[in-house]
Amino acid sequence: MAITYVFTDDFFYQLNETSSINQTLIIDPKTLPCETKPLEPAAALTLCLALIVIFLLAIPGNVLVGLVIGTSRQPLTPSDVYLFHLTIADGLIALTLPFWAVAVVKGWLFGDFMCKFLNLIFDANFYTSIIFLACISIDRYLVIVHASETLRSRQRMCSWLICAAVWVLGGALSLPALFNEVAKLDSDSDRMLCSENFDIGSATSWRFATRIFRHIFGFLLPLTVMITCYCITIARLLRTRGFQKHRAMKVIIAVVIAFVLCWSPYHLTMIADTILRTDMLPFDCAVRRSVNVALVATNGVALLHSCINPVLYAFVGEKFRKNMGLLLQRKLRQDRMSGSRYSRSTSQTSEGKGAVL
Repeated sequence: MAITYVFTDDFFYQLNETSSINQTLIIDPKTLPCETKPLEPAAALTLCLALIVIFLLAIPGNVLVGLVIGTSRQPLTPSDVYLFHLTIADGLIALTLPFWAVAVVKGWLFGDFMCKFLNLIFDANFYTSIIFLACISIDRYLVIVHASETLRSRQRMCSWLICAAVWVLGGALSLPALFNEVAKLDSDSDRMLCSENFDIGSATSWRFATRIFRHIFGFLLPLTVMITCYCITIARLLRTRGFQKHRAMKVIIAVVIAFVLCWSPYHLTMIADTILRTDMLPFDCAVRRSVNVALVATNGVALLHSCINPVLYAFVGEKFRKNMGLLLQRKLRQDRMSGSRYSRSTSQTSEGKGAVL
């Protein structure tokens, strides 16, 4: 008599002697767990250094953009408001990078709570960052294609409410990050790993559902909105005259290209990983391990977007450079005034001493 035992790739299993009768055990190779192995030392160190560099670039850039927008004495446009919240989202993503950099080299050292919390922070700001990019594209479309003072005043009133709604949506979409937990690495019992563990219902169904949401709300929908709005905007700019339109078109094209180049590899690799976990292709552990490595690498490329955003949306913009110049002038003026007050105070103190003597 032959019995076929089928094991899923989400649970550890143990073979026990359960019967004394002569049976033939046949294990389905497609359902065997595929051992997770750490990256090679050279690759792990390279990725660790890349994450640290992104962190060092993203934090100052986003802080500077947020400071310039937040201290502006002019009324903020909806795009300014969205950009301000975008810098917050990108900055929060960047703050998690040192933890991932350490985890790449040493494994997860920060406990189960931090595993869930940091993934929650990362995923929430992943969604909000990309949705704010779509909001900026919609606002630029409305300003250029449907220019109206009444419409713009209404947009200013609604922009803060839209930002609040985006943060709530991002938080809701990030809730599957609570499925992350710390477990021992298959190939190294002393090394811990922070990863997804769907222990409710079918792991395959949960993984498929969460990834569909990530692909739709974290890439396809924002990309569709951006391309649609910017295509219409460029078509309108081409019908206008003036030097400014060429500069605006360059910024728009750069925004779309940067978004696609940074995020497409990650989402395509994740789609490949999802397909490999189904019965659509024959099981191949080596291929799955390669895809796991590709997921780590493409995720690092996607994180570059958090330090590219300040350059594309702020430093390239003439308005931002003007506001930054005004901020520096105010800072220099304050330093001169404080310096002159200190000089006068020192001089008066010296004169007083001379009079006493």
